[in-house]
Amino acid sequence: MTALAIGTEKGGFLWRNGELTGPLFKGWKVSAWGRAPDGQYLAGLASNWFGASVHRSPDLETWEQVENGPSYEEGRKLNQIWTFCTSDSKVWAGVDEAGLFVSADSGLSWDPVPAFNEHSSRGSWSPGAGGLCAHHVLVDGDRIWVAASAVGVFRSDDGGQTFGRYDEGVPPGVTPDEDDVEEFGYCVHALAADPSRADLIWRQDHKGVFRTSDAGAHWEQIEKGLPANFGFVMVRDASSGALFTVPLEADVNRLPVDGDLAAYRSFDDGDSWERAGSGWPEGPHFTGVLRKSAATDGNGGVWLGTTGGDVYETTDAGDTWRALPFSVPRILSMAVL
Repeated sequence: MTALAIGTEKGGFLWRNGELTGPLFKGWKVSAWGRAPDGQYLAGLASNWFGASVHRSPDLETWEQVENGPSYEEGRKLNQIWTFCTSDSKVWAGVDEAGLFVSADSGLSWDPVPAFNEHSSRGSWSPGAGGLCAHHVLVDGDRIWVAASAVGVFRSDDGGQTFGRYDEGVPPGVTPDEDDVEEFGYCVHALAADPSRADLIWRQDHKGVFRTSDAGAHWEQIEKGLPANFGFVMVRDASSGALFTVPLEADVNRLPVDGDLAAYRSFDDGDSWERAGSGWPEGPHFTGVLRKSAATDGNGGVWLGTTGGDVYETTDAGDTWRALPFSVPRILSMAVL
């Protein structure tokens, strides 16, 4: 049974067959959802007092905490699991404080990835407003992309043994005095790849909206039709080819432009954008969508969760939208499971 998993500041919720259940993990931040190679479901939990943990479930009902979850040695604190990415027999986890971990046993135990965690540029990494976080991971065979704020995009071509920096064409958000690309801070907010062509990737960045067709070697700005180029969301629907983002006014005012909450959609890979369909709230609606609060089923279904606890749904690739009939705490993460 397909379920929309919704992670909030105060627990997790499931929406399936027109019914909301939860909260799971009462009082805990639920910051990530995933599916392990063995079929188990994964949830990333966080607490301001107790840190982060990974939980597994066979049925989305009964959950057990993993004993050997991602963890750092002394000197760094693991605050939150930001994302899970499953590929073949492995699961990758991006975390805050920015790091990458991998599990070869479906999430039961986790190992650090030194090539990313101890990257030569690490001494210059600085946090964004949401912390120093590795929040998106994409995997295509031996190639791995990691987006970290406020650092940039990294790519490995050898299964995580080495990582390079891939931000050429994107204006840096933080620029130090030294003329060294590894010292620049590129505050990438989100990554999304074409499901059928891994080299085609989009990023919503602090400095705009960008696309690469060569796996990150070069990025180009793509903002025609957008009311603003700031935002946190980027999601691709596989069946229709529709690409979605939710524009916010600016860094200094992270709210919809003039209170007009709506997703914008592109059918030409980002060459042009349009306001996506009907069904958005009438009148001013000052709430945003965070970087992990979007989900797609790859078949025309897209869900966007807001900081006000509302979820907007389309099942026709963005032609029509509706607000689901519930309100939950501030939404941090969503996934179709």
